[in-house]
Amino acid sequence: MSEEVLTEVDNGVLIVTINRPEAKNAMTKAAAEGIAAAMDRLDAEDDLRVGILTGAGGTFCSGMDLKGFLRGESPSIEGRGFGGIVQAPPKKPLIAAVEGYALAGGLELMIACDLVVAHKDAKFGIPEAKRGLVAAAGGVMMLPDQIPERVAMELALTGDFIGSERAYELGFINRVTDGSALDGAKELAAKIAENGPLAVRVSKQIMKESRGWAMDERYDKQAQLIGPVFVSEDAREGAAAFAEKRKPNWKGK
Repeated sequence: MSEEVLTEVDNGVLIVTINRPEAKNAMTKAAAEGIAAAMDRLDAEDDLRVGILTGAGGTFCSGMDLKGFLRGESPSIEGRGFGGIVQAPPKKPLIAAVEGYALAGGLELMIACDLVVAHKDAKFGIPEAKRGLVAAAGGVMMLPDQIPERVAMELALTGDFIGSERAYELGFINRVTDGSALDGAKELAAKIAENGPLAVRVSKQIMKESRGWAMDERYDKQAQLIGPVFVSEDAREGAAAFAEKRKPNWKGK
């Protein structure tokens, strides 16, 4: 994996760090490839329950590396999009731990995550219009799904930033921290990792996919996905652990 992306495992949590602090973690092709590889690992290894995406040096990601853009480099992966993730997020939960700035493509990376923990001084925005560009890695399409449309429109057309307090009020982020956003993300990841991995994965899948289902098909489509969960070893183990007043021993099957 590229040195532009670092990984470590902490109690079943895969921590993925964009490691270009000298460039405010601006996204390059190599970094996108590193993130894509890390997401493959997250989904492939049974012992990994949750992922965290963060940035080194006090910044999450400032967007596309413009120097690379001028050289003709695209920080995208075919079929996976910007940063190796925006078009193909992992099946397992992914938390963004945001310090400093999540701007342009950096905000779009954050949008691709399922949950967000941010430092109180973090800033968010899609300033592409200020550079004659469009937030094409999901910003102008996905932002109106996550915050009110008129607020999203203002951010896209003005390129202005919002802070953590406003983002939290809008329901755009889950938690605001005084200390390390990564520590806050680890706390949230630990709560998720305590739960049944099959149930967590399928819950995420249904919440993501069901918005595109026709109303008269929703329960039938859900039944197809939850059926295997309810007859799994983990479902029996969860019930037994509750009855015996102990922590469950999940097997992921």
